[in-house]
Amino acid sequence: MSPLPRRTPTGDDLRLLHVHAHPDDESSKGAATTARYVAEGVRVVVATCTGGELGSILNPAMDRPDILANLTAVRRAEMDRARDILGIEQVWLGFQDSGLPEGDPLPPLPEGSFATLDPQVAAEPLVRLIRELKPQVVTTYDEFGGYPHPDHIQTNRITLAAVELAADPNAWPELGEPWQVSKVYYQHTLNKPRAEALHEAMLARGEESPYAERLATWDDTGRAHASRITTSVECADWFGVRDRALLAHATQIDPQGHWFQVPLEVQRAVWPTEEFELVIDHVGARTPETDLFSGIADEEASAAA
Repeated sequence: MSPLPRRTPTGDDLRLLHVHAHPDDESSKGAATTARYVAEGVRVVVATCTGGELGSILNPAMDRPDILANLTAVRRAEMDRARDILGIEQVWLGFQDSGLPEGDPLPPLPEGSFATLDPQVAAEPLVRLIRELKPQVVTTYDEFGGYPHPDHIQTNRITLAAVELAADPNAWPELGEPWQVSKVYYQHTLNKPRAEALHEAMLARGEESPYAERLATWDDTGRAHASRITTSVECADWFGVRDRALLAHATQIDPQGHWFQVPLEVQRAVWPTEEFELVIDHVGARTPETDLFSGIADEEASAAA
C-alpha cells in the first residue's frame, strides 16, 4: 500500500467522536478507520447510546443461561476489551435499549426506551460531551440507521440534534461553552459495491462467497444508496485490529461467521477502504475525499490568524 497522506495539525489537536447505538457497533462500522486515526495520534471517543440490554446472543458458543442472565454486565465487559484493542475512549450515554421488534403488526417499544424519547431532549448528554470534547468531526448512521433498528435511527436523530444544539449558546448554557462541529459524516462501511467486489474476488479464487445470499436479496429500501458516498478512507493496515475488536464482542460475533470468511489479504487487495458520507460541512471540503479531517487544518489556521 502507498504511504498514507499526512496532515496537520496532529495529535491532541484533532478529535473524532463516533456516536453508536449499542456496544459492538463501534467495531463493526468504521473500526479500521478508527484504528488508523488512533495510530496517527488523533483522540477518538465513542459515545454508546445504550447498553445493548435487549440484544440477542448471536454466537452459539455464548448462548448460555448464565450469559443471558448477566447480559448487560457481559456486554459492558466486552466493550471494555474492544475499547482497549481500538485504543479509544468510550462513554456510555445511559439510555435503555429499545430492542428490535418483530411481528406483524410490530409490538410497541418498551416504555421509556431510547427510541421512544424526544430526540431534542435525549440529545442533552451528547451536547454535554460535544462541548467537553470539542470534536472537529462527528460520525454516526444515516437517517435509515444503516439498517432499520429503532435505536440506530434514533442515534441519527439525537446526533444531528446534539450537533446543532451544542453550537447554540441559548441551548443548555449550563452544559458548557458552545462548540461548532466542523464536519459530520454518516458511516457507510457495509455498502453494496464493497459486497459485490468481495463476492467476485472470492468466486475468482474458486471459493464460496459469504455475500452470495445477501446480494441475491439485497434491497436498498431503507438504506442509503452507495451513490451518496463522498469519502473513502484507506485503512487496510488496520483490518486486523478491527477484527480483534469485533471478536471482543463474543456474544455478538461468531468467530466462524460471515465476518471472517473473506481472508484479510483479499480484503486488503480488493477493498482497502471504509466509506462515509459528508452531510454537514463548515470547512468547504472538496469531495470526493480520503480523509475525515480534510480542510480542518486550514479552518483552524484561519481561526488562529
